[in-house]
Amino acid sequence: MDSPGSIKYIMGLKLRSLRISKGYSFSELASKTGLSVSYLNELEKGKKYPKGDKILLLSSIYGISYDELVSLQVPIELQPIVDLLNSDIMQEFPLEIFGLEIGQLVELLAGIPDKAAAFINTLNRFKRNLELNKDYFFQSALRSWQEMHLNYFPEIEAAAIAYRRLQISWSSVPKIEELKQSLYQLGIQKIDHIALGNNPALTSIRSFWNESSKCLYLHPQLHESQLRFQLAREIGYQVLGLKVRSAEAPPSPESRFEILLSNFKASYFAVALLMEENRMLRDIRKFALSTSWSPENFLELLDRYKATPEMLMQRLTNLLPIHFGIKNLFFLRFTEKKGSNNFIMTKDLHLNRPHQPHGNSLNEHYCRRWVSHRILQNIPENSFLHAQAQRSFYYQSETEYLCLSIAQKVGNQSNSITIGFLIEDTLKNTLKFINDPFIKREIVHTTCERCSLKDCTDRVSEASVLIQEQNELKKKEALNQLLG
Repeated sequence: MDSPGSIKYIMGLKLRSLRISKGYSFSELASKTGLSVSYLNELEKGKKYPKGDKILLLSSIYGISYDELVSLQVPIELQPIVDLLNSDIMQEFPLEIFGLEIGQLVELLAGIPDKAAAFINTLNRFKRNLELNKDYFFQSALRSWQEMHLNYFPEIEAAAIAYRRLQISWSSVPKIEELKQSLYQLGIQKIDHIALGNNPALTSIRSFWNESSKCLYLHPQLHESQLRFQLAREIGYQVLGLKVRSAEAPPSPESRFEILLSNFKASYFAVALLMEENRMLRDIRKFALSTSWSPENFLELLDRYKATPEMLMQRLTNLLPIHFGIKNLFFLRFTEKKGSNNFIMTKDLHLNRPHQPHGNSLNEHYCRRWVSHRILQNIPENSFLHAQAQRSFYYQSETEYLCLSIAQKVGNQSNSITIGFLIEDTLKNTLKFINDPFIKREIVHTTCERCSLKDCTDRVSEASVLIQEQNELKKKEALNQLLG
């Protein structure tokens, strides 16, 4: 497929701009040139590039030279559009997974070049001011793609089921040696548990794939559940035939979108393989029928599947919308370095609508009343895993969430993984423990900077954004009084 910034699209932009400036309709231009309306339309959409005789004909109709028309230089009003098409993001971003074609985008932008240029410049300023990079954009696009599909991908589920059925000797929960043996059968030559631990610079790398030697390197400090996931993820790469991939896990922040997409698909396959759909559905139904919230029963699901907290919560986001009709939910991962009292959102997913809190790059302080933060502040010293539930009333609204959170200590930092459900009839009919009186209720907000809650003992910053908004309102009211 041609890149967005290819000469066909630039030619199309110029031809459309010239036709509109002359006030010609497609029919009028076809009459003047003897070219068909469909052909002229395809030229402007960048689907075709005119041959020399056609370029000469069009240049004479528009009163410009041949060289001007074939030049990659464009009028100033089109330059922001060309810059966007030639940007790293557009060169790598696969619009087709969203059901779009680059020609459609070019046609849309070219139809309103002045407005499009202003919009693109606004986005660029926004990007610079918030220091948003390509990695942030691609990660956001990947999340949007997941949300568009309710984070459920039947073709990957089917591939995992089909592969699992072939492993007739596997345990109900695959053992590490069984996963390794499967990789050897898929052509892996060697699995190394030592090399990544020999270099302190590789501490953050969980696995590394050497294509030439067919060797999979695994970090020696991985816990059993993490190790099983990395092995299953590699099976996913092999079974799904994902050739464009990251050698390292997690992928580098500089990875192309296609690499991030392959990593997601392999990871989804891994979780579907390790937490088989039908078995997981039976366990969810059993858990949901309990009339009381039990942290122990929730954590027992981790033990049953030898899973990480993130695997469990992500699996719930896969299955609950499709099989239980619980579509208004969010997934959050927060990290806190020991003693820092600084909570960083490292992953978020929102299904069916935007929920609070959500990721932002404004350096504001997330509300400490959410269970995602409460649980990190209250992990027992002698506990590796801790689970907690909370009913969260969003301040000054009718919105309420049921949030289930698991906190985990990892080295010198702690992570919390939270899944939140908008409380509505579907949820009430599914999760019987939702009215358990032992589930604490909290009034919550987004960030301290936007919260008007009085006498909040958890506040870590003044309501600066809210104060600024109130001052602006007072100013408008005062000016209105002057108007009588």
